[in-house]
Amino acid sequence: MRGARRPQWRSAALLGAAARRTYWRTVGQPEGIVSEQDTDHHFVHRSTVPTMHFQASLPRLPIPKLEDTINRYLAAQKPLLDDEQYRHTAELAREFENGVGRDLHRDLLEHDRNSKHTSYISGPWYDMYLSARDPIALNYNPFIALNPDPKPEYNRQIVRATNLVVSSLKFLNSLKNDFLRPDIFYVNPKWGQNKIFRHFLRILPTSVSWYGAYMVNAYPLDMSQYRSLFNSTRIPNLNKDMLFTSEFARHLLVMRNGHFYVFEVLDAFGNILHPTEIQAHLSQIIFDADRLPAFELSYLTTEDRNTWATVRQLLVQKGNEENLKKIDSAVFCLCLDDASPQDEIELSHCMLHGYGFNRWFDKSFSLIITSDGTAGVNFEHSWGDGVAVLRFINEVYRDSTEHPAVVPESSPALFVTSCDKLEFTLGHTITSAISAARTKFEEKRKKLVFRAYKYNKFGKRFVVSQKMSPDAVFQLACQMSAYRQYGKFVPSYEACSTAAFKHGRTETIRPTSIYTKKCASAFIDERGKYSVEEMRNMIDECSKYHRRLQLEATLGQGFDRHLFALKYLIQVKGGSMPSFYNDPAYRNINHIIISTSTLGSPAVNYGGFGPVVPEGFGVGYNVFDDWMGSNTTSYLEEDLEEFLGYLECSLNDIFDVLEGRALTEY
Repeated sequence: MRGARRPQWRSAALLGAAARRTYWRTVGQPEGIVSEQDTDHHFVHRSTVPTMHFQASLPRLPIPKLEDTINRYLAAQKPLLDDEQYRHTAELAREFENGVGRDLHRDLLEHDRNSKHTSYISGPWYDMYLSARDPIALNYNPFIALNPDPKPEYNRQIVRATNLVVSSLKFLNSLKNDFLRPDIFYVNPKWGQNKIFRHFLRILPTSVSWYGAYMVNAYPLDMSQYRSLFNSTRIPNLNKDMLFTSEFARHLLVMRNGHFYVFEVLDAFGNILHPTEIQAHLSQIIFDADRLPAFELSYLTTEDRNTWATVRQLLVQKGNEENLKKIDSAVFCLCLDDASPQDEIELSHCMLHGYGFNRWFDKSFSLIITSDGTAGVNFEHSWGDGVAVLRFINEVYRDSTEHPAVVPESSPALFVTSCDKLEFTLGHTITSAISAARTKFEEKRKKLVFRAYKYNKFGKRFVVSQKMSPDAVFQLACQMSAYRQYGKFVPSYEACSTAAFKHGRTETIRPTSIYTKKCASAFIDERGKYSVEEMRNMIDECSKYHRRLQLEATLGQGFDRHLFALKYLIQVKGGSMPSFYNDPAYRNINHIIISTSTLGSPAVNYGGFGPVVPEGFGVGYNVFDDWMGSNTTSYLEEDLEEFLGYLECSLNDIFDVLEGRALTEY
């Protein structure tokens, strides 16, 4: 981990359990500690295998062969173009492959050989995010909503906030001390429970440790993004932002009604502030921040990045630099909302954007707790892709529900120092900028529509019994729905992690294929022409091809990131853009109408994100054992209602065919 801070965390470990027990006796045993397994109260667990044990020996993200990339690109274009358009695009693609593309590919390989510490996509991907000038709220930051605590009485705002904060700090301590279990995908999960195997992995040198796991079909994942999970912020700069991570800060940022408070939650040894003291601080903050400030500074983080960068410099010039540093360096941001969403739609709006004034969207992540104790995480996307965030949520949810730091009957500590409330000096220019940011944000957030959808007729269990992919079936239903709605096939996107490789980010799965086109046409244009068995075989073909695309993307063998990296090289060199990249078909395939992402976890209720183009849909979905559902966004309410109606029809059609029933006539 990071050099300067690591000895401090190590010194905490050297104190040993006895010293930490002395600490708790000194300040008083927290009433809510209920587990003897959590003996020192400062870690979520102590892994036998160090957290970063596999990092040095992770395989590197492969660069696909240029020929393969072009072939995959053309396969993805085929269902989107008519014959004449496809011929033109194929000519440009082959010309690129045999000309300037070949030279760029050679340069990319050379650069990759000289950058063995990272992946070929990592730098360009950071630059892409940090150079984007659109506001990050609504456009980039996603959210994940946690399930309630299974014990209803623990879902009070202060109780749940205290427990989640303490568990978050335990996660941080585990990470800093190399006690957090490494991320490993086990093909056979029994190896993950085998103590002898874990000890075997521990004694392997880090230069070969990955191969030890690979021997039993276990695949360690990249954990480099975890370094930006805490104490991190995206700072606006003109033309390109920067990521900042503090090495030493130990304070928590708390927002309530647009006000900012900080207090230290860790000492120099990594010991966590007594839970009842954290509880007392949060109670003080809620009492103090009973109304909105005259000007809600945090609206500035909803602005386009160049505007925000300019105003931030004005804030610094007005003498606010130290307060901004306290925000930037805080362990994370805790948002205590004065609202209780009444349903999934209201909760989704709350977690994705809220009203703007009680969020600092630049923080690596914000833990949001509504007044009824509902919890969620909103995170900035440039530093990571959700793998670290989901792991964090899983561990913190488990720890806070199984080993709560306070119980509902716990009383806040009586004697605590006051929190530091951050007061800002503003001038007319800054207050005008805040008002303008508020107006723009309000206009856009009011246009965004969320719709929750649930389909109960079948789920994962049924699809697996048909020897098909549940993910492929849902994606096929989306393709059929879009075809019903638009009368054509539209560019679609499914995110796929490449965390199996050092500094891997994501690759794109393109769900629109010649197989989904053939299948959708059979269901819609040629309804009744084919037998049930023939229709079933078409669905099976879609499933098999989708699985192939998933595997290729997971192994770094998609086409999107490769073409992106080649284009990035041109931009860095300042050369003219080849005709291939100026092809309307290339621009069209990257104008994503249906953007999808899925995640599943016992800790997660659901998630969501905004559409990536004004007329598109942002589809967060999951396929459960006996049902499937989605949480979908759009700026076009009627289009969204129509899409979800067609999704119902499409899933019904697929279900009928898989059940052996003939399709009914329209």
